[in-house]
Amino acid sequence: MAGKRSIFEDVGQGAKPAEGPQGGMIDKGRGGARGAIRVWLAVLFALVVAMIAVGGLTRLTDSGLSITEWRPITGALPPMDEAAWQAEFEKYQESPEFQIQNRLMDLAAFKTIYWWEWGHRQLGRVIGLVWAAGFVFFWATKRLPAGWTGRLLGLGALGGLQGAIGWWMVASGLTGRMVDVASYRLAIHLGIAFVILGLIAWYILSLARRDSELLQARRSREAKLFALSTGVMHFAFLQILLGALVAGIDAGRAFPTWPLMGESFFPADAFYLPDGGPVVLAFFENPGLVQFTHRMAGYLMFAFGLFAWWRARGSAHPATRTAFDWMAAMLFGQLVLGIVTVLHAAPLALGLVHQLGAVVLWVLILRARHRAQYPIVATIRGRK
Repeated sequence: MAGKRSIFEDVGQGAKPAEGPQGGMIDKGRGGARGAIRVWLAVLFALVVAMIAVGGLTRLTDSGLSITEWRPITGALPPMDEAAWQAEFEKYQESPEFQIQNRLMDLAAFKTIYWWEWGHRQLGRVIGLVWAAGFVFFWATKRLPAGWTGRLLGLGALGGLQGAIGWWMVASGLTGRMVDVASYRLAIHLGIAFVILGLIAWYILSLARRDSELLQARRSREAKLFALSTGVMHFAFLQILLGALVAGIDAGRAFPTWPLMGESFFPADAFYLPDGGPVVLAFFENPGLVQFTHRMAGYLMFAFGLFAWWRARGSAHPATRTAFDWMAAMLFGQLVLGIVTVLHAAPLALGLVHQLGAVVLWVLILRARHRAQYPIVATIRGRK
């Protein structure tokens, strides 16, 4: 006679597994090299993060206009002798930035800013080559999972668009009325970088599980929590764009006080523009108003993010709750870091750390959103 079984014993525990392929019909066919593709995407992810960091340093060091031509192929080679360096310097001397802001700059100082911009563009070329080499390899060897060709091809298309927008941004500071790149073009450039980074992160998370697992997990999706995390994601993207506007006109150094801006809540002369123009331009070009907008959006995002975290406490899935815990912790850390950056008038190091903090927060928000969409279900014993 069979012995008694514990009421907590899993059904079928100890039974011989059924013969045949595992994972169900949805996993049949071309499963692809999911692990290898994740490694490739992780390399691209690291390169894009480095690109964002170098781009931030290029902007904060006023190096972005040092190369006045867009040569996608021949521009990969820097000046090789003093005559070539002098020729590049003479091109820069024709720019408004040099004539208005850097007239005392010599060739040695020019080389410093040139290398920052050259490194930024070179890193973009490396990213393009890594993407192309990986995509062609996985496509030619038929290792792309079913349904992933268009997604991964789209990453390359966005990368190419990003290069063109980068030049469009630089061109605004070479012939326009500004001595720096136009801040709204900088915001678009940074925004697309975060879109690319977010897609890579989402793809890495999705490729970590089989299609059958994702389909089954989606049946347990927490729709309200997914909607809240989507709202936090959109709020974060808006805040990233506003941060680019701050960096574009050095607005982070305008009011090194907190919680007030100077001696008042709202900055004085918020709608003043030295060159006149429509009032709406103050939201892009007045340092006080730009910083004020970034501050207010940060407070609202923090409050909304905490509300999403509070709602996530009721999730039945431990992995989802943990993901929202990390998101909330980084929300608080990024808020504190922003305040410290303002109080120190946005020095180079703090400005860069704050930007990288936005990268970490962005990824943690996407991870929490992915967990809400595709929960990792745990049994009563805690096994996934």
